[in-house]
Amino acid sequence: MTAFLIILIAALFVVALWQISKIVQLGKSASASENGAQAEIANDSDNDRHGKFLLYFVIAMYVMMIACFIGYQDFFLPDAASAHGAEYDNLLLLTTVIIMIVQFLTQALLHYFGYKYRGKKGQKALFYADNDRLEFIWTAIPVVVLAGLILWGLFSWNDIMDVDKHEDPLVVEVYAYQFGWKVRYSGADNILGDANVRFIEGVNQLGIDPTDADGKDDIVATELHLPVDRPVVFNFRSQDVLHSAYFPHFRAQMNVVPGMVTKFSFTPTVTSEDYKSTEFMTEKVSKINEIRRQKSEELIAAGDVALDPYEFEYYLLCNKICGASHYNMQMKIVVESEEDYQEWLETQTKFETTLANAEN
Repeated sequence: MTAFLIILIAALFVVALWQISKIVQLGKSASASENGAQAEIANDSDNDRHGKFLLYFVIAMYVMMIACFIGYQDFFLPDAASAHGAEYDNLLLLTTVIIMIVQFLTQALLHYFGYKYRGKKGQKALFYADNDRLEFIWTAIPVVVLAGLILWGLFSWNDIMDVDKHEDPLVVEVYAYQFGWKVRYSGADNILGDANVRFIEGVNQLGIDPTDADGKDDIVATELHLPVDRPVVFNFRSQDVLHSAYFPHFRAQMNVVPGMVTKFSFTPTVTSEDYKSTEFMTEKVSKINEIRRQKSEELIAAGDVALDPYEFEYYLLCNKICGASHYNMQMKIVVESEEDYQEWLETQTKFETTLANAEN
């Protein structure tokens, strides 16, 4: 791929030099014309050819656009797994449809008129010095459409970002560092203890205040387990640089900023097991494993180890370029029933127990 990009850049550089030489030559021709010589001037045949190129280009653009929508549909995100995700997807879909319609009409008209009114002896384009009706139409329609989208987006955003609307939410902290995540559960009291990076020492990797009673029953884990259909309020902290907590399947993202706590909330609606069994995910996993199987054959033939089969899991990703290992900064998310969640929680170690074990 690197070699291909180098060759492509070199080819574009040569084309650019060629175009510059044409401009210089055209300038010399114009100068020669002033002295009585024949200048290089586009004739009707040239204009006709370039007008047709405009039509060919816009047709090719639409063909490629449709081909990309069809060919890359496997890379689209599947249905959202959170309560607010459906409204988010609907807003995104409507915005995309409106943009595509406007883009289709404007580009088609632009290229069509470029062809229709191409340079031709004796032909003049229709010209409006002023037309109040047209100006009102192409001003009013975008204003109304954009106002509607903005208002819908604003109300949706305010609803999604209202972390105080939930009754009895699960409160957890997501802690970011180069290059990984840790999660802190608020324990039986559902209250997170105070924390500060100044308290980071030994086993206290998240800087939990050891003197705060609310933090004694906090639980630190390397996997994010969430009970299905229960609202979750996330508190985000960063140990070092700016990160971004990205939950693609839950349509949620929040910047994780050093020195401050940011918040986000959502309600997971589909368990990990149910999501794995959806038709979309089953087909996608099957395609990925077929690719891995073919790659494994090549590795085995070369004396290497075969790739393990791929299994889908929810993941928390970092969506900010935070350093060399940013690409691998992820944490597994497990959405399960309330019973399974409580059972898993009971197997985890409380902060006060962790401190006691470290002292012993």
